[in-house]
Amino acid sequence: MAENFPGLHYFADSWIPTQPQTIHAQVVVYGGTSAGVFAAVAARRLGHSTLLLHPGKHLGGLTTGGLGWTDHGNKGVISGMARRFYQDVGRTYGLSEIWSFEPRVAAEVMQQMLAEVQVPVQTGAYLETVTMDGRRIAMITMLGGLQVHGDVFIDATYEGDLLALAGVSHTVGREGNAVYGETFNGIQVRNLHQFSHPVDPYVRPGDIRSGLLPGIVDEDLSLRQGQGDSRVQAYCFRVCMTDDPALRVDWARPAGFNPDDYVLATRWFQGEKDAYNDQLPGSSGDAVPTKFDILAPRTAGGFHKTDTNNHGPVSSDFIGASCDWPRGDYAKRERIFQNHVRYQAGFYWHMANCPEIPQRYRDAYVRWGLARDEFTSTGHWPHQLYVREARRMVADYVLTEHDCRLARRCPDPVAMGSYGMDSHNCSRFVKIDAGQARVLNEGDVQVSCAGPYGISYRSIVPRNGECENLLVPVCVSASHIAYGSVRMEPVFMALGEVAANAAHSALSARCAVQAVDYSLLRSRLVAAGIVPG
Repeated sequence: MAENFPGLHYFADSWIPTQPQTIHAQVVVYGGTSAGVFAAVAARRLGHSTLLLHPGKHLGGLTTGGLGWTDHGNKGVISGMARRFYQDVGRTYGLSEIWSFEPRVAAEVMQQMLAEVQVPVQTGAYLETVTMDGRRIAMITMLGGLQVHGDVFIDATYEGDLLALAGVSHTVGREGNAVYGETFNGIQVRNLHQFSHPVDPYVRPGDIRSGLLPGIVDEDLSLRQGQGDSRVQAYCFRVCMTDDPALRVDWARPAGFNPDDYVLATRWFQGEKDAYNDQLPGSSGDAVPTKFDILAPRTAGGFHKTDTNNHGPVSSDFIGASCDWPRGDYAKRERIFQNHVRYQAGFYWHMANCPEIPQRYRDAYVRWGLARDEFTSTGHWPHQLYVREARRMVADYVLTEHDCRLARRCPDPVAMGSYGMDSHNCSRFVKIDAGQARVLNEGDVQVSCAGPYGISYRSIVPRNGECENLLVPVCVSASHIAYGSVRMEPVFMALGEVAANAAHSALSARCAVQAVDYSLLRSRLVAAGIVPG
C-alpha cells in the first residue's frame, strides 16, 4: 500500500533497534500510553530504577494523539498526577487548568514530566517473548534482541500484549448479558448513531444478487440481542482539524481510495431529510460539524482547532474493521492501521468533494482540513489509532455494569471512574422489515453511571495463582460494557500512578502484587493526593 502520510505507522522495521543489549530495572513499564508515562514518572519519583519501553515512536497514547476533548465525567474524582497534568496543560494557556487542548501542547507537557525525573525511554520496543520464572516474569525480549530484566512489570499497552504472553487470563469481545447478570452487554441494537430511515444495503439497490456493500453482515443481529460475541467496538483516529486558512491542509484523495466504502454515507446523507437539523454541518453557530469539538482558545483571527470524533450512522468509525486488532501480530496491526487511515481520510475527502453529497454538507466539510502545526512528523495525521478496547484481563474482581450503577461497591478501591458506559458500534447488518432490506448498526450503548464508582485493586492485578509481578492499568479486569466507562484517559493516568505505588509496595514488602497490603497502599495513595474511592 502506498503511504498516504509518510512516517505514519503503527509498526515499521526501521524503528526496531538492531544492537542487542541487556538492561535491568526495578520497574519496567511496557507501553507509552498516558498510563505508561504516568506509571514510569511515578515509579522514578518513588526512587526506583525505571525503564519505559514503547512499541512505537510517539509517547502519550490518545492524550497526545488527538483526543484533546477530554472525556472526564465527574472532574471531582480526577486527582493526583492526572489532575496536575490538566493543570500543567492549562498553565500553557494562562489558565488554572484545562480539559480541551491541542495535541502538541499535551505532548510537550508529557515530555517535560519524563525529563524532570529522567525516565529512560526506549522506543521501537516491540515485545517478542516473555521468560517466566515460576509465576514471575524474569525477562522480556524485544524484536531486535533487547533483553530487559525487571522486578515488577507494568503492562500499560492498549492491547494487553505483555499480560497475554505472561499467561494471564483475559478475554476479547463482548460477554453475553447472562455472564455477569448485566443489561447492556453483548449485541445491542439501539437508537443512537443509528440509521433513522431505511438505507439499502445492496451494491445495486433492491438487488440481493448484487451482494452487500462492504462491511455489512448478512445476519439479522437484532434476533441475538444481549448475546456475546468476539467483536470489539469500532476504532478511529481523533483528528485535529482547523478552519484557519493559514494552517489548513486541504483534504486529499488517499491512495487506495475505494468508492464502495462510502456508498452508505452517500445514501444516508442524500436521504437524511433534516433528521439532524439542529446539528447539521454549517447549520448554526460557528458552522462546526457535529463532534468537531473545539479545542482551547481560538487561533488568531477567530479560527478554530478541533478534536474530531465519530458521529451518526456513517462517520469516522471504521465499523467492523477493528476486530482482528487485539490479537493480531504487528504486521497485521500495521495493515489494519493503514486501512483505518485510508478509510477515514477517504471519508473526509468524499464528504468535501463527492458531487452526490448534498451541497450543504460539502460546504461544511471543505472549510476544514488538517492542522499544519500538529503531528508534523506524520503528515499532520495523528499517530495513535483510537484502540477503544482490545484484550481485557479476567482477574479475581471483574468490574461490571453493577459497579457503574452503584449496585455493588468494591471494598478495595484505588481510583474512581465516572464516565457513562460508552460503547461505539461494533458491526452493521441487514434487517428485513415488511419485505424491505435495510442496514442497521449495532453495538452502540450510551448509558450514564449512577455516580462515581470505585475501581478495585484486584481489577488491575492478575488473579491469585497467576503472574505475581505484573500490574495492568489499561486492560483492566472489566466486562465489555463496564470497560466502556473505565476506558477514559484520566482514569488510565490515575491507574498508571496507582500501579507505580503498588509496585513500590510490592518491592518494599518483597511480596507478590496480589499480596500487597491494601490499607497501606490506600494510605500511600491518599498521601499522594489520589482519591481512591
